[in-house]
Parts: sequence; structure tokens; C-alpha cells
Amino acid sequence: MRVFVKAPIVGIGSIIMATRLNLKLSMILFAIVQIAAILIYFNMKIGLPYFIKVQKSLDSVNGVMREYLSGVRVVKAFNRFEYETERFKDKNDLLALSSTKAMKITSVFTPIIGLIVNVGIILVIWIGGIYVNKGSMHVGQIIAFTNYMTQILFSLMMVTNVFTMFVRARASAQRISEVFLEKNSMTNGIENVDNSKYRGRVDFKNVYFSYNKDKEPILKDISFSCHPGETVGIIGSTGSGKSTLVNLIPRFYDVISGEIKVDGVNIKELDIKSLRDKIAIVPQKALLFSGSILDNMKWGSEKASLDEIKEALKVAQASNFIDKLPEGYNERIGQGGVNFSGGQKQRISIARALVKGAEILMLDDATSAVDTDTEVKIRKGLKKYAKDLTCIIIAHRITSVMRADKIIVIDNGEIKGIGCHAELLKSCEIYNDIFLSQIGKEMM
Repeated sequence: MRVFVKAPIVGIGSIIMATRLNLKLSMILFAIVQIAAILIYFNMKIGLPYFIKVQKSLDSVNGVMREYLSGVRVVKAFNRFEYETERFKDKNDLLALSSTKAMKITSVFTPIIGLIVNVGIILVIWIGGIYVNKGSMHVGQIIAFTNYMTQILFSLMMVTNVFTMFVRARASAQRISEVFLEKNSMTNGIENVDNSKYRGRVDFKNVYFSYNKDKEPILKDISFSCHPGETVGIIGSTGSGKSTLVNLIPRFYDVISGEIKVDGVNIKELDIKSLRDKIAIVPQKALLFSGSILDNMKWGSEKASLDEIKEALKVAQASNFIDKLPEGYNERIGQGGVNFSGGQKQRISIARALVKGAEILMLDDATSAVDTDTEVKIRKGLKKYAKDLTCIIIAHRITSVMRADKIIVIDNGEIKGIGCHAELLKSCEIYNDIFLSQIGKEMM
């Protein structure tokens, strides 16, 4: 920015001084400045598409690097170093090619501008020499005029370099602005309801949802209710829409049609912060943040006491391994929880959700990485700890939901059965198939 301000001021000052010195000779300056301005304009216009390609190529290189670093263990396991190296080389060569093309285009204009200014200096010396011979101009004025031309050349070079950088910045800015210009279609409600009559109740009524409005709905005509203190299990095949269904409750997405009510009020009418304060979620992929175990537990509730945290960890069967750690609850967690196993991360995530003390607890396949024995202990603990909560459990394992008060069977985005375990074994073919494939006839 300093150069961008300084260069035009020096250039304009030089033109003013040259004009005061000799108006006729300064016409050469005006012509050169106009030609230079036109060249700078074409430099920007022609260079922009090329620099957009450069930024996209750079993004591809970064994408390959991120993918490799995040999946380095898989690369090692499949011995695919050569393949990844070749993939990086291809993307890098593409970046080099697009960068070379862009720089070739922009590098043409700088010497042309320099050439034009130098031609102007030659014209000043030549025409000035004629004026000197005629006695209408002094040699000192010619030297001063030449110095002004040199200053203008310097200013134009600086401005050209700045505009070249501006073209590159504009290519990046266009891609960033695409994100910033996206409008949030989700409007925030204004109600903050604390309805003791329906506290923790969730109602789905004829809900349809699709991530893309132009495509077929993922969820179709979903209707059910979860009552306070009730444990509701949701089961179905992979891709049936289980996780999508529960993600609609805290308004991560809005339904296409139908309505979802929490505490007897349509969630679109509720303040989003107020709505999410009522809900505690353990996501499908357990995520821990950098810091200590205690810091992560405070995400659930900043006001939680140490005794409350210990109780929640005990219910989630996490205290048994945390007590063995060198620093206990102050043990540091690496980025994303890399120094803990999948099962350990899930147990800490469950405890973090319990500490929140919300009205609705949602577990999205939260015990998939936990052994069966530990899962049974967690279920028993939850039964006592969360007896007054509305608990929604999503699972692939039928043992995780078969003791729930109500089980919802989803297939291809539709509800195929609602009832307890015994009822569904008799009435729902899909549930019966899941039971037979996971447990077998001998348990029936």
C-alpha cells in the first residue's frame, strides 16, 4: 500500500513540474502516460483468467498434500508412496505450467512500458535539442525534463508491479467472496420457551427433507414423538437417513415441509441458541479439542464442578482409563484426540454431553468403537443418570437399541416400523432381518 500511494504521487508531481517547465514538450508525457495506462488495463484484463487458474492449481496441490498427510497410515498400509508421489507431481506440474503461462503474459507488459517511456526520453532529448538550437530552451531544462521522465518511468513500473499483484489478489478474492456471498437461508426464531408441561418432548410431523431441493427427498413423511424420560432407539441400514433425521432437531438443516416441535413449539419459531441449549449431542465421529480432558469436559458446561465431571465420566465408563493416566484429568489431548483410541474418545464425548445437563440427549452411533461389555455398562449408567431426559439413540447394532422404550426402524428415508423390541420382531420384517443377521435364531 505504501508503494501504491507513493508511486502515483511521484508520477503526478513529475508531470506537473514538467508541464510548468515546458507545456509543448510535456505533450510527450501525456501521450506516454495514456499508452501506459492502456497497457496496464490490458495487463489486468488478460492476466486475471490465468491467475484464477494458478490459484485453482495451487488449491489442488494443497488438497493432495492435506489428503496424503491425513491418510498417511493408509498410504503406508497399502504401500502407495509411489502413487501419491506421482499424484503430487502431476498437480505440481500443472501448477508450474499455469504459473509459467500467467507470468509470461504479465512479464510482456513491463518491458513494453519501459520501452515506451525510454522512447519518450529519446523524443524529449531530440525535440529538446531542436529547441536548444533555436535558443528557445536551455540545456538544464532538457536535463530536468529527462529526470522527470525517469521519475515517471519509475512510478509506472511500480504501479505495474502493484497491479500485477492486484490481479493475483483479485483471483484469490473472487474465490473467497463466493463463500462470503452465500446467504444463510435459516432464519432465527424469537421465542425462548421453557414449557414444563412438554419439557424435553420432540415431535416430528410429516417431515420431508433433502440436501438438494431439486432431488428426491432423503427423508419422507417422518412422523413420531419422543416423550420426556423416554429412550427412543433409531435403527436402519447405512445411508437410510438416521443421522440426517437427528441433525434436523438442533436445526443444522431446515426441513422442506412438515414441522418439528421441541417442548411443543415449532423449532423454526425458537431462538437457535435457546434450542441448542436444550440438546446435548454425541456425534457419529467423536471429536476432542486440544487441551486437557478437564478443558474438554467444560465444553459441556463451563460451570460444571469437578464432582459432576467425575460422575459423568464414571457413567460413560471413562474414569477407569483416565485414573490410570499420568496426569489424570489434566492429561493433555492432542489435536483431534490423536493420543486416544476411538473408544476412549467416544466415552469422553458421551461424558461431555452428560455434563451439559440438557433436556434432550442424542447419541449418534456413539458406542460403535466400544466393546460390547463396556457398551452394556454405559447403557445401564445412562438409564439411571438420564432417567428424566429424552434420550435418542442411533445405532447399527441392535443390542444398542433393543431395550429402548420405543424403536423406530428407518429404511430408505421412510419409517417402516415403530414399537418396542418384542412388537417389532412380530410386525416389522426389516427389524426381524436385522435381528436375525446380528444375533441369530437361537436368541429369539
